[in-house]
Amino acid sequence: MSEFITLEQIDEAAAAIRARLTHRPTIGLILGSGLGGLATAAEHAEVIPYPEIPHWPVSTVWGHSGQLVVGQLEGKTVLIMQGRAHYYEGYTISHTGLPIRVMKRLGIETLIVTNAAGAVNPAYEPGDLMLITDHLNILGMAGVSPLRGPNLDEFGPRFPDMSRAYDRDLHGLAREAAQTIGLDLHEGVYTCLAGPSFETPADLRFLRLIGSDAVGMSTVPEVTVARHSGMRVLGISGISNKANLDGNTPTSHEEVLEAGNVLVPKLTALVRGALG
Repeated sequence: MSEFITLEQIDEAAAAIRARLTHRPTIGLILGSGLGGLATAAEHAEVIPYPEIPHWPVSTVWGHSGQLVVGQLEGKTVLIMQGRAHYYEGYTISHTGLPIRVMKRLGIETLIVTNAAGAVNPAYEPGDLMLITDHLNILGMAGVSPLRGPNLDEFGPRFPDMSRAYDRDLHGLAREAAQTIGLDLHEGVYTCLAGPSFETPADLRFLRLIGSDAVGMSTVPEVTVARHSGMRVLGISGISNKANLDGNTPTSHEEVLEAGNVLVPKLTALVRGALG
């Protein structure tokens, strides 16, 4: 596997998807660990397994179905990723951003990205939702960026601005939707770490000190690519486990997936409300 994806690979993947779709999607939606059930809300769905798409990174983690579902949500055609590939699975960081590049080539201008995240803010409880207002790009600070390597000028500039990574108008729609359905929606800063090990108590205390509210192993590279491509982004974290600041509560992937049973109905209602 080459370290960097190419425009040719992106266009081959886009062409393979385009050939199988009846309708052109206008919105992209990425579903995180245990959150794939939201895709069942899509009407007139067309399904494409990831292995049938050239160059597409295939999810290997339990809780990620590994397929595209393209269907109607609130009258809009949405391309839904049921599961994502992570850097820790062995893919290059550039490769994890390929789906976003493909979405852009398909004409998608708005991306809704979701994840299952651990609480860093001690006020958060499992089953809560957090609107991502900003993120801490720890991977980027360590030199791990999906924009490293030759710039793809067809998508964006060498040095993209990230001062408004998450779209404020989309924030407004999410807030209105939450208020309409009576959902308590937190707002905070998400941090991406490489994983796959969960955080130590010292990690969590440090993250809290520097302003983080929730932590996970995805999303930030995808958002970076989306913003480089000029896409609008809405980010939502589903809180899967309470902040383990004292080290007395072990964290497991099973716990993360179990939280999805509570999170999916809330997330579905919020996303549908924001789209409506």
